[in-house]
Amino acid sequence: MAKVRDRLWLWGQDPGSHHAYNLPGVSKMSPLEGAGYLGVPNCCRVVMTGKPLPPWDQDSMALVTMKQVVWSVIGSGGSKRNDAGTGDLDEVFRQAERFPNVTGGVLDDFLGRRRDIFSPADVAAWRDRLHAFPGRPLDLWIVLYDNQLIPAVQPYLDICDVITFWTWKAEVIEDLEKNFDRCVAMTPGKRRLNGCYMFDYGNRKVLPVELMRKQCELGLRWMREGRLEGLVFCSNCCADLGMPAVEWTRKWIAEVGDEEVPDGR
Repeated sequence: MAKVRDRLWLWGQDPGSHHAYNLPGVSKMSPLEGAGYLGVPNCCRVVMTGKPLPPWDQDSMALVTMKQVVWSVIGSGGSKRNDAGTGDLDEVFRQAERFPNVTGGVLDDFLGRRRDIFSPADVAAWRDRLHAFPGRPLDLWIVLYDNQLIPAVQPYLDICDVITFWTWKAEVIEDLEKNFDRCVAMTPGKRRLNGCYMFDYGNRKVLPVELMRKQCELGLRWMREGRLEGLVFCSNCCADLGMPAVEWTRKWIAEVGDEEVPDGR
């Protein structure tokens, strides 16, 4: 058993890197500040539009008080430098060598066009290298969107250790239960986290509180049932703009954070 708070993550990206999505203000919050503001102890530190560039030592130093940090092997879809070779895998290893709280690498925006660039064999080789990391195995995470619940992605899901499931457009949150059931059916035995956007990035507008509530309350129910390991909140890049969904989330985490939940698979 673990506390709910221990299962919560921030999707952490460079301050200001989400402004292209028509946010209602100028965000200046860093990943560490965002995690502290929301009250979550873990961070997926992900490259957005190519930044940060390696070396990442200063960014990892800023997150040294976090329980776990997962860096991106493949960054956002706009991170074109990650469209060749092994992405930032070697830099993930370098960070893990220096910082014991680095526990894995994540493939962001991978199951779309990048399936034409990287084969399942490529991903399996990355996973094997992560698992063979000296001193402790590192996990391979992947992002799965609601519109990617198709047979073509199955070979990639089978390879990865942790699945983060995301609903891109706010109106599709109404189908979250049905879509999560499909995600579970495609990922037997995998660790799963539900990605919760605090802004409607798909439509570039403020997310209603009732839809934020639905994401969080369903996630908590699934954690209680042992079907879900945790939640990932996106992102520090919108958390300092006073949006109601963010403030509701912060209060909700404070209320439920000490509840104990079983392991989620």
